[in-house]
Order: sequence, then C-alpha cells, then structure tokens
Amino acid sequence: MKELMGIFRLMLHQKRDIVLSIVFGVLAGVTAVGLFAASGFLISKAALLPPIQTLAVLIALQKISSLTRAVSRYAERYYSHRATFTILSDLRTTFYKRLEPLAPGIFAKYRSGDLLARIVGDVESLQNTFLRVVYPPIILVLVFLCTIFFVSFFSLSVALVLVFGLLLTGFIIPGWFAYREQRFARTVRARRGELSTEVTELFQGYRDLKIYQQLGNKETELNEVAARYVAEERRNGLHAVSNLALNTLATLVISWLVLGLGAYLVADGQLDGVFLALLVMTSLTVFENAAPMAILPGFFEDSRHAARRLDDVVTDEVIPTYPSFQLDAAPTLTATDVTFAFPGEVRPVLRNVSVTFPRGSKTAIVGASGSGKSTLLQLLLRMYPVDGIMIDGVRGAEIDPEALWRQTNVVLQQNHFFYGTIRENLQLAHEEATDETMELALRQVDLTFSLADKVLEKGENLSGGEKQRLALARIFLREAPLYLLDEPTSSVDALTEQMILRQLFARATDATVLLVSHRLAGLEQMDQIVVMEQGQVIEVGTYDELMNRQGAFYALKQVEQSVFTPDQLAR
Repeated sequence: MKELMGIFRLMLHQKRDIVLSIVFGVLAGVTAVGLFAASGFLISKAALLPPIQTLAVLIALQKISSLTRAVSRYAERYYSHRATFTILSDLRTTFYKRLEPLAPGIFAKYRSGDLLARIVGDVESLQNTFLRVVYPPIILVLVFLCTIFFVSFFSLSVALVLVFGLLLTGFIIPGWFAYREQRFARTVRARRGELSTEVTELFQGYRDLKIYQQLGNKETELNEVAARYVAEERRNGLHAVSNLALNTLATLVISWLVLGLGAYLVADGQLDGVFLALLVMTSLTVFENAAPMAILPGFFEDSRHAARRLDDVVTDEVIPTYPSFQLDAAPTLTATDVTFAFPGEVRPVLRNVSVTFPRGSKTAIVGASGSGKSTLLQLLLRMYPVDGIMIDGVRGAEIDPEALWRQTNVVLQQNHFFYGTIRENLQLAHEEATDETMELALRQVDLTFSLADKVLEKGENLSGGEKQRLALARIFLREAPLYLLDEPTSSVDALTEQMILRQLFARATDATVLLVSHRLAGLEQMDQIVVMEQGQVIEVGTYDELMNRQGAFYALKQVEQSVFTPDQLAR
C-alpha cells in the first residue's frame, strides 16, 4: 500500500470532486435499492387489491426514485471521472518534473523501450486507482450500511445475513484473490516491459537488421516475448474471471438464503408476507454494489506495481537544490583526480584525470577512440554526478546542470533533430531569432537550406555532415561564455571544417572552448592540447611543445601523416 501513498496525496487535491462523487454514488446506490424494494412491495401489495390511492402513492415513489437514481448516477460519473482525469494529469506532471532532472543519465540505467512503457503504460494504469480501487469499497460499505439499517426494521435475522454477505463478497473473497493476485500482476507488468523494449529495438534497428539479414531472428525473439506476455495476460484474465464468477455465485447464494429465511419467517408468522418480495429484491439489488469488488484485486495489484515501477525510476535519485549559478565571463574548468565508471559498470572509463582549462583558452582534447574524451566532456557538462569537477571556482556538485547548460554552447556527437522545418529546429537554440539571423547562421556553416525546408524525424533526410553543420548553426544563434564541442565536424570535409572553425573561433574570442577531435590537422591555433589514452591524461601542452617532446601526440601525428597524404589531409 505504501507504493500508492503518492497517488493518495494527489487525490487530496481533488477532495471536492471525490466527496461529491461519493455522495452521489451512495445516493444512486440507495435509490436503486429503494426502487427495487418498492417494486417488490408494490407487486405484493397490488395482489391484495389495496385502495387505488395506495397504489398511486407507491407508483409516484417509483418515479421519483427512478429520476433521483438517474440524476445521481450521472452526477457520480461526472465528478468521479473528472477527479480521475485531473489526478492523472497531476500525476503525469509530477512524474515528469521528477524525471526531467535525471536526464540524460537515466538512459544509462533504463532501456528506452522499458522507460517508455513506464512513462506511458504505468502512468495510464494508475487512472484506475481511484475509480477501481478506492471508490468501490467506500460505496459498498455505505450503501450496505444504509440497506442493513433499513432491513433491520423488518427482520434482524435477514439483516445479519446481509452483514455476512457484505463481509463475504466485499472483503473475504476479494482479499483471498488479492493475495493470489500479487504474483500474477508482477509477472504481467514485467512481460509488458520486455515486449515494449523488444518492439522499440525492432523499429529502431529495422534498417540494420534488414541489411545484415537478421530481421527474421529478431522477429522470432519478438514473437517469443509476445507469446510469454499473452500467456501471462491470459492466465491473469482467467484469474480475474474466476474471482468475478465466485463473487457472483456468493451473491446468488446469499439472495437464496434471504429468500429461504424470509419464507420461513412468513410461515412462522414473524414476517408479514407482503414484505417478502421487498426483502428479496433488496438483496438482489444491494449486491450489485459488490460486483466491482470482484475486479478490485486485479486493479489494486496493477496500480501498486505501476506505482512501484515509476518510483524505481525517480526515487532512487535525490533531487538536490542548488544555489544560483551565473557565468559573467569565460570560466576556468578544472578536473582533479577524477575517476568515473558508468552506472552499473565496474570498469572505469576515466582514471585519476587531472587537467585545467584556463579562462578564455582554446583547448583540443585528442586521443584514440575509447580513450575517454567524450566522457570527460560529459562530466564537465554535469551529465553525470562525479567529484573533482570545478567550474569557475565552484564545485560541480553545487551547480545546477540546467543553469550550466543555459550558459553553454554544446554540440555532441549525436544531435537530435525534430520533425518539422529547418526554422523550427534552429529555434530550439533561440526562440526569438529572426529569419535573417538564422539564414546568416546557415551560411556560416556552409548550408544552403531554406528555413522552410522539411526535416524528417531524427533528421533522416539529412546527411551526417549536414546534421553536424545544422547543430553548429544552432550554437551560432546565441552567445555563451563556454563552448563544449564533441567531434562537431567529424563528418565534414577538411576545407569546410577549417572555414567553420574560423567562424567559431571568431565568435568565441573571449569564451572558453573545449574541442574534442580525432583529427590532428589544424590544431596549431589551439592554446593547449590534451592527449588522452585509456581513460587517462598522458600529455598536455601546445602544438609545438608536444611535437618537440616527441611523445604520444607526436606518435599520433606520425600515424596520421603515414595514413593520409598531404592532399588528402587538405581535402
């Protein structure tokens, strides 16, 4: 139950609608019982040929009860569903606010398909918490108490039978099935997450699977996962149906007991026979409120496990509060004895890294693939929490990542582009940028696009070089004292690369610039070069210093020159 405490707190925000839905729900249940009880009494009384005035009064009461029941039922549905949808909206907003600060590190912990299943499916499942878990027991108890009080005026023994029926159909049978339901719901939700993950991977990797002739194998795996999920759903469905069938059987048996006991009381002279039909109709009607209790265990476990899966995503991390952070000028960045491994991995990506990037300097970080260059850049961006990072004299742990990102121009290896136009994708960096400013940014990165040109999802209609240049055009739209660039021109030819870098350095004259690059040509203009190897910084210096030292950077330069001719490097 503790998993649902957050949902219960959100319910308190809608207490007015919840109270009104309960009031009208009880009124609808009581009037339904009264309507059918009066029907039974009317039939019995009519057989005795009473005065016409008596029948007229009973018929009028029937009409009033019918009208009251219809209005109450409508109001109950209106207020209960409005409360439910508002609670669901609050839940989505609250969960997103808790999830947003965890990005992008959250993707190192959860696969995208599983995360999508939690965000969409599990949140959607929690809409049943009020309507199917909290609401039915309240209505059941209140309507039964009113009915039992009413029946006690006619027969205490029949009232006691209804009390037994309330306990049996409202609590004992649902409680037993709720105990058995625990293992079913957990398995079904896990299978659903597996299926969502496999489907997501199939769609995202469809092209590669097709090229390497592995689509059939992946489809087979997906079918196996789907079959396991369907089997669990079928077993869970049978469990729910058996619960409903047993509950219905119990209500029927109780109604037969009321009929038998009432007939005995009439024969024994303890009950007027005209009230027998009233008691039987009352019993049959009041147990309609017990029907939702049959499906309550399934919804309870479904809601509980959905809440737990959502909490697993956002409660493991403590969202700290940060003091305000403002970069008034180009900052100095320092990494001191930084060691880092990705979440869930033992092998460290960085080991004892210590390096300083002075204020306003232009630094290139070079090294072989897998040496830790991009990871160091991500740590400086505060994408992952780590000790040893200082930005402008402030410990990284004390800096709000969003405040840092707002004041930093960033180009990563993988840049996302949304379905829309070139204009809309550029406005992500600067919403108020004019068309003239955006067109100038496109020219500075040698792109001939029109602002109205379409961009497909993930930039599928753009080449690798065009994606990188469009990402660079974004940062040309805003001023920032810090530039962190991860292979921003790796897919661009050398001449265009040099032109873009000249434009970049002209804009970032007074800024601190960190450039991760696997190309060693054109680094002569950098203030310093940091050479990394196997997660460690092995050399730091200017281009001339490193070449004269004839160490790791010199060796990399010799390899590059032996692989590419001067003409190839120029191109």
